[in-house]
Amino acid sequence: MLKFTKDHEWVRIDGDTATVGITAHAAALLGDLVFVELPEVGKALAKGDNAAVVESVKAASDVYAPLSGTVSEVNEAVVDDPSIVNSDAAAAGWFFKLELKDVAEADSLLDEAAYQQLIA
Repeated sequence: MLKFTKDHEWVRIDGDTATVGITAHAAALLGDLVFVELPEVGKALAKGDNAAVVESVKAASDVYAPLSGTVSEVNEAVVDDPSIVNSDAAAAGWFFKLELKDVAEADSLLDEAAYQQLIA
């Protein structure tokens, strides 16, 4: 299941695990990313918490936890090479994985059609 936030994060939910990244739209608005800071594995996040930071040549932006859970994995590849997010935001450019506290929280997120309307 793929969902989106109004803050331009995408969430791919598989069972009780959510993979989180920023959308291609957000990456394009930010421009070339030069720095990504990810949360620590084991960190508990509540929905809406600051989870990560991205910096581009234009600006720095916070990435928020789209759902509540515990960080189970981070994508070190985007820390080593932030340009991966610009080139493949929806796949190789993922940021972190959460073990979800409550999968039902995802019901409040946008589906792809609603997200496309938001950015139109």
